[in-house]
Amino acid sequence: QRILSSSVALFLKNQGPRTSIIHIYEIQYRAMSAMNFRRYRFLSIRTGPCFGHTRRSIQYFSTSTSSVFNVKKNIKVKIVEVGPRDGLQNETKVLSPRTKVHLVQKLVEAGCKHIETASFVSPKWVPAMASSSEVMTGLHEWRLNRARGENDKNDPASSTVFSVLTPNIKGFEDAMNCGKGVVDEVAIFAAASESFSQKNLGCSIDSSIEKFAKVTEKSKEYGIPVRGYVSCVMGCPYEENIEVSNVVRVAERLMELGCHEISLGDTIGVGTPEQTIQLLAEVKMALDTEMIAVHFHDTYGQALVNIYAALGEGIRTIDSSVAGLGGCPYAAGASGNVATEDVVYMLNGMGLECGIDLPKLVQAGEFILDELDKESNSKCGIAIAAKSNSFDGTGKVCA
Repeated sequence: QRILSSSVALFLKNQGPRTSIIHIYEIQYRAMSAMNFRRYRFLSIRTGPCFGHTRRSIQYFSTSTSSVFNVKKNIKVKIVEVGPRDGLQNETKVLSPRTKVHLVQKLVEAGCKHIETASFVSPKWVPAMASSSEVMTGLHEWRLNRARGENDKNDPASSTVFSVLTPNIKGFEDAMNCGKGVVDEVAIFAAASESFSQKNLGCSIDSSIEKFAKVTEKSKEYGIPVRGYVSCVMGCPYEENIEVSNVVRVAERLMELGCHEISLGDTIGVGTPEQTIQLLAEVKMALDTEMIAVHFHDTYGQALVNIYAALGEGIRTIDSSVAGLGGCPYAAGASGNVATEDVVYMLNGMGLECGIDLPKLVQAGEFILDELDKESNSKCGIAIAAKSNSFDGTGKVCA
């Protein structure tokens, strides 16, 4: 950092006071204590007399995404599977509790360790989540039955975190009424956009934070950890631009409420890798990197490259949805979440561990797609399913 500061000072000192625009100048350095290579690019550094002093604007750009290839290959990435909640909430076909439970069971068998399973919201507004209590009690009974019959202490069901969305105190109480030990984690969600907050939650950002404070206070009594979401971090269906400072402010307030993890959501999928890097650079100044998760929708086909950029920034928690299911009832045009199958395939190719069995994950996706009678949004899932269907039991290509 001292080397960088000295270099910048020398660079600026050597520029004439009447230089209007200086061409791109790059300073690259390696911090001895850091694993990642970082590059700082200074663009359009304007100098000149202005009220007796020099005016300079510096744009920060970190291409530590290039360092992803340099990270240790045994790094583990946490996948938060949001398909059973965020994936199904926007579907017009309402599935039975039994089908939802079966989906979660298949995801557990595939190695998913953190699954967002339900949402305790008004069925009037989100009919697809009306059976959340039945789903959670069904999963709890399944987990207990496995524990009774399993000799293996490493049974995946016992160690899987079942998370539910509880946007207000009533939702939290409904979740707790399912019984002790049924819910492992609750989640709350705020927005970086005032308009979206009004449409989605019916109140301002500040008012929503006040409501969430009641949830986090109650969660402490039950010993339930709370995960926080920030929606519309790169764009909003009702506002043109979202200031990064708004995202940071909301993320900080959720952290102050006691959220152990903050997921940054590109709700309408408009973000790009450069935006991702710039956003994370700012948020990491306020939150520990370990607390930050990313949640990308794939509306413009940017989700995977944005995740790649986030990995380069040190992010190790990724939200995704099996078969790319999802959307948002209050964000017209928002497509599904990034497909878990596609994320796992990319991580495997990079030598990064996530603990998920890809063929079993594809099978889980095929199951839920059959139930919904729809096509997969996962390119990887489609390819693997097609390859599997091309062979019979003897390994010969089927006609």
